[in-house]
Amino acid sequence: MTHSIPEFPIAPPAPRKGRGAITNVQGRYEVDQRDAIDDGWATALAEAPPMLRTEVFEEQAKSILTRNTSPDIPFNVSLNPYRGCEHGCIYCFARPTHSYLGLSPGLDFESRIYAKTNAPFLLRRELSKLAYEVEPIALGVNTDAWQPAERELGLTRRVIEVLAEFQHPFAAITKSSLIERDLDLLAPMAARKQVMAAITLTTLDPDIARTLEPRAAAPARRLRTIRTLSDAGVPVGVSIAPVIPFITEPDIERVLEACAVAGAVHASYIVLRLPWEVAPLFQDWLSAHFPDRAERVMNRVRDMRGGKNYDASFASRMKGDGLWADLLRQRFRQAVRRFGLNERTHGILDMSQFQRSRAAHAARIQTQLPLF
Repeated sequence: MTHSIPEFPIAPPAPRKGRGAITNVQGRYEVDQRDAIDDGWATALAEAPPMLRTEVFEEQAKSILTRNTSPDIPFNVSLNPYRGCEHGCIYCFARPTHSYLGLSPGLDFESRIYAKTNAPFLLRRELSKLAYEVEPIALGVNTDAWQPAERELGLTRRVIEVLAEFQHPFAAITKSSLIERDLDLLAPMAARKQVMAAITLTTLDPDIARTLEPRAAAPARRLRTIRTLSDAGVPVGVSIAPVIPFITEPDIERVLEACAVAGAVHASYIVLRLPWEVAPLFQDWLSAHFPDRAERVMNRVRDMRGGKNYDASFASRMKGDGLWADLLRQRFRQAVRRFGLNERTHGILDMSQFQRSRAAHAARIQTQLPLF
């Protein structure tokens, strides 16, 4: 009598402590493709993977201001002092950008950080151009400008010093309490209506946040940051981004209420986006941390994305489409009204105080230097 030997299933990857991604998924530009094969030993000898150390590399960027024409983004110019982000948020839409570096959007994105050390110089040079036209700059949109590397490098602070010198308006978004360090620069600019801030807060549940955004500030700490900024006169809003069905979605009303109590004056939300390599990374995370509801979450995501994991069309990529997206929109609007958010205009930044004379003088000096 013969017995067939059952095939061993692929062993599910084990989460790493302090990291969001479960694996180092291949970037879409890699030439060689690799498939995992489990011969059974991986399952039998499975143990927690080793700690992964963060490496920070210095980079000399060629330019520092990025311009976009997307109709669903409320700014035209952005500045990101870092590439990659140690916060490790599993849902981060910027993860696929590491593929351009020949690195993985997975663990590489959150452990191999590139610091644009010449960012302050490039910004000063750009603002000093006679042809420069002032408009608000969005700071830290792709990757958090106050992520852990900023404590030592201080790149973001030096960028803000340049903005303050030229009295140039900007808006900042972060999950980090480190932004409080720079209140000596932010508060005077806020008094001149030259700065506003947004704190991203997806959930009040610290256990969910610990796996979803492993190295970002805890939810309670972010609420304290909202209060600190507000008390210092900095207009501050909350960004519930992303809303993840059955994970963070049940918390929407509680998050809005807590932020309103903390001093937030504005609120917005974005539904989960899974472009490119973010989709398999997120699904691995779901299987590892929420196996009981993983299929239900993805089915709901697809309900809002025309049956796909992601729909990149401008009309629906931020808020989704369909019945569930409509219900979510109604819930959000009702909660915003109930807690007194979005009642007054806070988004007008004053561009009239930009120091054009100082910029022009700096440009003349820069032009004359090669003559000596």
